[in-house]
Amino acid sequence: MQSLMASRRPWGKLYSFLVAFTLLNIDVVAANDNEQIRPKNIIYILTDDQRFDELGFINPVLDTPNMDQLAAKGVHFKNAFVTTALCSPSRASILTGQYMHSHGVVDNNAPAKEGSIYFPQYLQKAGYQTAFIGKWHMGGHHDDPQPGFDYWLSFAGQGDYYPKKNRNGKVSQFNINGKHVKQKGYITDELTDYSLNWLAKERDTSKPFFLYLSHKAVHANFDPAKRHRKQYSDADIKIPDSQADTPENYEGKPMWVKNQRNSWHGVDFPYHSDLDVKEYKRQYHRALSAVDDSLGRLTNWLKANNLEDDTAVILMGDNGFMFGEHGLIDKRNAYEESMRVPLVAYIPGAKQNHVVEEMAANIDIAPTILDIAGIKEKPPQFAGASLLPLAAGKKVADWRDTLLYEYYWEFNFPSTPTTFAVRSNDFKLIQYHGIWDTDELYDIKNDPKEMHNLIDNPEYLAVKIKLRKALFERLAVDGEHAVPYTKKWSSGAVFRQADRSKAAEFPDHWLRKGNEKDLTKFFFRDNKKLKNGNN
Repeated sequence: MQSLMASRRPWGKLYSFLVAFTLLNIDVVAANDNEQIRPKNIIYILTDDQRFDELGFINPVLDTPNMDQLAAKGVHFKNAFVTTALCSPSRASILTGQYMHSHGVVDNNAPAKEGSIYFPQYLQKAGYQTAFIGKWHMGGHHDDPQPGFDYWLSFAGQGDYYPKKNRNGKVSQFNINGKHVKQKGYITDELTDYSLNWLAKERDTSKPFFLYLSHKAVHANFDPAKRHRKQYSDADIKIPDSQADTPENYEGKPMWVKNQRNSWHGVDFPYHSDLDVKEYKRQYHRALSAVDDSLGRLTNWLKANNLEDDTAVILMGDNGFMFGEHGLIDKRNAYEESMRVPLVAYIPGAKQNHVVEEMAANIDIAPTILDIAGIKEKPPQFAGASLLPLAAGKKVADWRDTLLYEYYWEFNFPSTPTTFAVRSNDFKLIQYHGIWDTDELYDIKNDPKEMHNLIDNPEYLAVKIKLRKALFERLAVDGEHAVPYTKKWSSGAVFRQADRSKAAEFPDHWLRKGNEKDLTKFFFRDNKKLKNGNN
């Protein structure tokens, strides 16, 4: 993918230079020149795999008092989405303010393009002291300090909930400003400890601060803090209606969705195991509790140090997570539970207990934070817009009416195809690239669970054409597509003779009983298998 993008974009280096030039020359102005309001402090908290309804004030099963209080004191962006439901690409979109086809981080292994600019670099130029603490997970498994941060603490890959010896024989480690130290305790608590220590003891108190706290939680495999291991034991964990393997549930659905049911990302063979998805969700709830505790510790520190009214606190998920909807688990796809995320914020001066209905997105975080800091000039590479006017209760006349979603097929998780989607306030069009299968169109207002595919309903032909056009245009950068993507004007040559050959079966050697020892071997490189005689 990257080589393709590079070959199709000879202007990439020039673009990076222009962005860097803009960074050096961007103007920083006060939010209100007359009142000389100094820039506010900002804490941005990113959770991993937290879906939109994993909040106590939405889901009564949950106990998240600090998240609930943050929303009550501030604003809840009810319709917040990511532009791709995968960790690294979504995090890159947050940091760059760009769609995936622009920033080039197309999966969890692809590094950012050389010369990429992250929004904290603008904050540094504006006089902020910046810190990154937590999961970076962008560009493979490195933990090296990155541009834009005066203080750095991260770890390789996904990190570990509790310290353990990894395959290289080393105990879980943190990279703190280029020096490796051993992880000592439960990761959510320890990241919070480091955050509070930086706030209280290590920063320059003469400068406004920006803290980016990036939690490992609640990423699988969920492992709660010891104090939460019995929490929710009696909770009623409901199974979504669409999980049932019935003709009604799969009517109109693409073939890949039904096939994925019995796979790594499906309820019939979850992670190639006999995992109980209900209990799995219970563990997910439990792991979130420490994140809520972390938020409470941070906000209590702000209160104790008289910084509450001068500090914006934003909490968001990097993507959603599915627990049985349409027979699927995990994320990656364009269904609501996968791409919709929580976004709550307390911003001094904004409305309290305010709900924003407009579509917000991960690409809006960078311009929003720069707006809070008083940086008024929007960098040219930003695809999103500041959420600050909406948080203040203002109507924005030209706010987006469609949002692009994209996911690129990965060979290690081949059951999810390349997916392009565009979501409006009322409808969602999902198109699949490089696969012989049906597309999807849903009336989100009347069918929020996405059960009735309208793609071939003649009454919605005009809607389909309109969204196809919007999708094609959104996928282009300066009129050029990063992947060879042809404008779609019909379903194509998709027909089959009803009474002749049926769909092909999977190869026999793919069909397993579920108790074999090699079910996760796709994680290991073939050349290592060859060396070990496991070919």
